[in-house]
Amino acid sequence: MATRRTAASEKTHLDQDEIRAEPKSNITPAVPSSVIFKLLAFTAAMIVLPIGSYFATVNTVFKGNATWAGATAAIMANVVLIGYVIVAFNDDKSEREADEAEKKKSR
Repeated sequence: MATRRTAASEKTHLDQDEIRAEPKSNITPAVPSSVIFKLLAFTAAMIVLPIGSYFATVNTVFKGNATWAGATAAIMANVVLIGYVIVAFNDDKSEREADEAEKKKSR
């Protein structure tokens, strides 16, 4: 009968896992928190601004004309979207400028 015997000094695969020191995991987010806050702010604006402008203008400005109030809401949604794109481009531009300055500094 063939049996497998392990010596006391040998380690099994399970024992070797305990010996290996696991490196500390990096739990920092891949995206900076300022970017996340901007995204949340523009998300809230995308919800509140068009709906608020619709209900604010449907009876006061346009005297019950839902078509014009809906057009106003669509315009406000586009304003928020364009604002987000501008902020995102400026943020990316400042990051690129900081990277270029760091490269020049390291030379």
